[in-house]
Amino acid sequence: MEHPAFTLSGLCAVGGFMGYFRKGSLPSLIAGSSMAILYGTAGYLLKQNADWGLELALGSSTALLFAGLSRSAKTQFKKPVPLVLLGLGGLSSLYYTKKYNEFYPFF
Repeated sequence: MEHPAFTLSGLCAVGGFMGYFRKGSLPSLIAGSSMAILYGTAGYLLKQNADWGLELALGSSTALLFAGLSRSAKTQFKKPVPLVLLGLGGLSSLYYTKKYNEFYPFF
């Protein structure tokens, strides 16, 4: 269950650095690094079977989903980077919602 969190951590870090180096976007660097740290922490907590790992992963995925949705709406769903954020956020949110429901049934 920690593998997607570690993968998303790496993808967010790479994306943030790419945004910074290609366009000089400091917000991309800060947001990408922050999300990478959140996902990395969630992956570590999940691997250690510690408290709050699943919740942190779900919260980070939801934040990524809303960031992608906001950026995609501003570009009228035409630019690839916001669509990738939207897709990754949506898929990871669904995955971690499913895992959360397995441990703490609410449906």
